[in-house]
Amino acid sequence: MIKVLIKKDEISISGHALYDEYGKDIVCAAVSSTVITTINGILSIDKDAIKVNEKGSVRIEILKHTDVVDKLLNNMINLLTELQKDYKDNIDIRRC
Repeated sequence: MIKVLIKKDEISISGHALYDEYGKDIVCAAVSSTVITTINGILSIDKDAIKVNEKGSVRIEILKHTDVVDKLLNNMINLLTELQKDYKDNIDIRRC
């Protein structure tokens, strides 16, 4: 299961969806593309707005809460939430 943990200044994404075999898992692909696109978008606007750690999982540390950064992160969370509705057994999103 992919676990998404949302805090005020940090978002962590870890695990595997286990929807299908490696390389064919559409849930993992959707989560990965959503998260990476968001990270790249934020970094292209302000490289100092977030810090990203990708060691076995993805941890996004939010260093600057600007309007654009918060909108992009909220959009990512909304997209992941929509995926969770269709794949409840594969994605778990929690807010702390």
